Amino acid sequence: MKLSIITINLNNADGLLKTIESVMVQYFKDFESIVIDGASIDGSVDVIKKYADKLTYWVSEPDKGIYNAMNKGIFQARGEYCLFLNSGDYLVNKYILEKVFNLNLDTDIFCTSGFDKDSVEDITFYDFLYKSLRHQSMFIKTSLFYKISLYDERHKIISDWIFYTLAIVKYNCSLAFYPFELSISQSGGISWTDGNTMHKERELFLQEYFPYLRKDYESLRQYRTSKAIHLYDYLVQMKQKILK
Repeated sequence: MKLSIITINLNNADGLLKTIESVMVQYFKDFESIVIDGASIDGSVDVIKKYADKLTYWVSEPDKGIYNAMNKGIFQARGEYCLFLNSGDYLVNKYILEKVFNLNLDTDIFCTSGFDKDSVEDITFYDFLYKSLRHQSMFIKTSLFYKISLYDERHKIISDWIFYTLAIVKYNCSLAFYPFELSISQSGGISWTDGNTMHKERELFLQEYFPYLRKDYESLRQYRTSKAIHLYDYLVQMKQKILK
């Protein structure tokens, strides 16, 4: 099987319906659909049961948060790649997965948008330190979760960012990027509204894995607000540190 589409949900019946319907109309059929629901009480389970015969796996039970639910989905995944399309996110049209897999993917991570760049070659260290790829636009080889790690459940916001940063920067996983729209994401999630927690979690991650970049990260945050720091100088310094 080529693809596992993992959808997590909590009390978002309307969003879940939109997500599932966008998946079920796809012309590309070499996929499985997995739904992990966190014991919703709003009618989400009724939506799931409506499509139960088309789902490979579903469960509705309490979980320990977003990344615990995503990890539950990974444990059930049997596809070569995983795509996390959470409730409220939806594929742009019924031909889009066919378009993606006609490209004959062979990279560890494949992105259809991210960092506001036109190609992988345009990505800088600044992008990794301060920006984020969208998990609903990323196809990740399932085997990487067992080679590198599952999502870190200690964090509330940044564990998908941690995963692909480690995969690309530390483990040198291959990355391909084609700038076209795959999905529309539901706005208003915790990463949109709790920037302070996100930055604190990123600082903890850098302290644990890349302690020599933590000060650079803080300086870049100051640069974005004060413009007092020359960005190019810091990019050069970070590159030198990582390449040592």
